[in-house]
Amino acid sequence: MPTDFSVKPTLTGERVLLRPFVDDDPAAFAAILADPEVGRLTGSPPDDGLDPVRLRAWYGTRNSQTDRLDLAVVDRATGACVGEVVLNEWDRHNRSCNFRTLIGASGRDRGLGTEAVRLVVGYGFEQLGLHRIGLEVFAFNPRARRVYEKVGFVAEGTLRQVLRDGDGWADATVMSILAPEWARHRGHPAG
Repeated sequence: MPTDFSVKPTLTGERVLLRPFVDDDPAAFAAILADPEVGRLTGSPPDDGLDPVRLRAWYGTRNSQTDRLDLAVVDRATGACVGEVVLNEWDRHNRSCNFRTLIGASGRDRGLGTEAVRLVVGYGFEQLGLHRIGLEVFAFNPRARRVYEKVGFVAEGTLRQVLRDGDGWADATVMSILAPEWARHRGHPAG
């Protein structure tokens, strides 16, 4: 199955809709990215990317990228854009991608992130033909790590002191999920 990142699907779950970006999304992301907790959880420098012109330029090009998949996460209950999911750093030869997500405060603690991860990871394996999807999660973000574990990501190792965090340093855990694992549990591993 050929990997085709030029197709930007709309994926629908019970709680979330993953869709290509639209003109109103940069304004939503300006509010999401203004939250200091979002900056810390993503390892972004303070005020990085908050310029409206820069946000509009960035999100205005996401739908035309042919080597990655960026989708907006929309809360179906409210219709609000609450975050994004991204498959990037595509390795064609090894059929692998990096995964990252960002969910703003209004989308947290209601299962939206878990469902969004399941939807995009499923798409990566079942439609794009990926073999491996990997990620890194900071040690101070147990909520995200739990989401990844619920979907079936497995810890592979630790990157020590990878991020400056206040006056100290934070580790990150490297995690991945493989196509045969996904085929067995479809994002619902036992345990």
